[in-house]
Amino acid sequence: THPPHPWARALGLVAVVLLGAWLGLLVVGNVRTPVGPMDTTMTLRPSLTGGTKINVSPLGALELDSHTAPIRLDVDVDRLDPVRSETLVQHPELFSGLQSEITRDVEHGTLNLALRSCAAVVAGATTLGLAVYRRPRTALAAGGLALALLTASGVSAYATWNPKSVLEPKYSGLLSSAPQLIGSARSIVTEFDVYQQELARLVTNVTRLYDATSTLPAYRPDPGTIRVLHVSDIHLNPAAWEIISSLVSQYDIDVIIDSGDTMDHGSAAENRFLDAIPALGAPYVWVRGNHDSPETQRYLSHLKNAHVLDNGSAVTIDGLRIAGTGDPQFTPDRSSLPGGEAAERLAGTSLAAALRGQRLAGTPVDIAVTHEPAAARETDGAVPLVLAGHVHHRETDVLEHGTRLKVEGSTGGGGLRAVQNKHPEKILASVLYLDRTTKHLQAWDEITLGGLGLTTAEVSRHLPADNQP
Repeated sequence: THPPHPWARALGLVAVVLLGAWLGLLVVGNVRTPVGPMDTTMTLRPSLTGGTKINVSPLGALELDSHTAPIRLDVDVDRLDPVRSETLVQHPELFSGLQSEITRDVEHGTLNLALRSCAAVVAGATTLGLAVYRRPRTALAAGGLALALLTASGVSAYATWNPKSVLEPKYSGLLSSAPQLIGSARSIVTEFDVYQQELARLVTNVTRLYDATSTLPAYRPDPGTIRVLHVSDIHLNPAAWEIISSLVSQYDIDVIIDSGDTMDHGSAAENRFLDAIPALGAPYVWVRGNHDSPETQRYLSHLKNAHVLDNGSAVTIDGLRIAGTGDPQFTPDRSSLPGGEAAERLAGTSLAAALRGQRLAGTPVDIAVTHEPAAARETDGAVPLVLAGHVHHRETDVLEHGTRLKVEGSTGGGGLRAVQNKHPEKILASVLYLDRTTKHLQAWDEITLGGLGLTTAEVSRHLPADNQP
């Protein structure tokens, strides 16, 4: 028999090392440790991206982009210790020392986890190496390589450690009762009212959980903060009204801004869909999208609590001045008019001129609104914040002259056209927090729901670079 090629031997040894190390971590590479009033289990897991994941079963998980390395730290909250929790409730003065106690607990648990993980990968790789090669020297080499690999991963995690990751946590949760209440996707057609009510309940429950777990050292809005709900591209999805109403209630929203495409074809028959707007619980500011007709705009302008912006017109709500313009094109069949992007840029240029005029008149605009991002980009330097939609996905960008552009996805999950896709389109909305005095953007929450028939929800907190403590 011919001896195996050196490259084949090396690849085989690497495979044994990786598999053995993974098995070692899986079997014995976890540590149970108390963290404050909670009992937790800490584990290192192989990962392509790294980071930290805190699982609070069955409520959901908190994800932090804490480091970049081929290992991820998983922390499972097993239970809340009733004795320690009751002690904290009965003696509130103990909360003052809780932070330092938790810090010590985490440091102690992490050190134990590091030592146990080293032993686990060495034992796993050595044992598997001995079983495969049946030579003690090769088995010990496999164990040594596994230890070196874990050490290198630890060094990488330490070098890329990002303590600011706690400022932008990502919380995900699942309403466990929703599948039983909603039924299969087939029943959504006949029980759509139940589905949209459960989506609204899902938003409410996840929002409460997120608020309850937001004790991280991140931005916390004070009672005077102006809260703006940005929605876009509803496309005739009635579930959107339930979701918006729930968000208005949970976040105590001061004003809703819709960057267009509320309709699908802009026909007069669709106008009754807009009748839900007066009951949403907050002023509704709207600009026309390319699926919204002039007839749509006229109908909406007569609704109570609705404010239609066009050709640079502005409205002041709760001290916040908002200006906008409608989409110059009406293309409900997805066609392109001869004007194309040039028409959008021209509309944006006209809006920018109106913004500068209002600034000279002593009534500067705080937020500009368009439907097309191409039009929004033309307002760079004329307004601190500009909102848009149209593209059905989120974009956030600080333009060359300092204007922040925020593009929202589809709050209607693409509307009825979502059923044409292989996978449901997600339902997206954002809550913007603005300082009441300066009108400066302090933070924003991105709310993401699973599309038609799904019940997943995710809330992500984001802070601009100039507001990170």
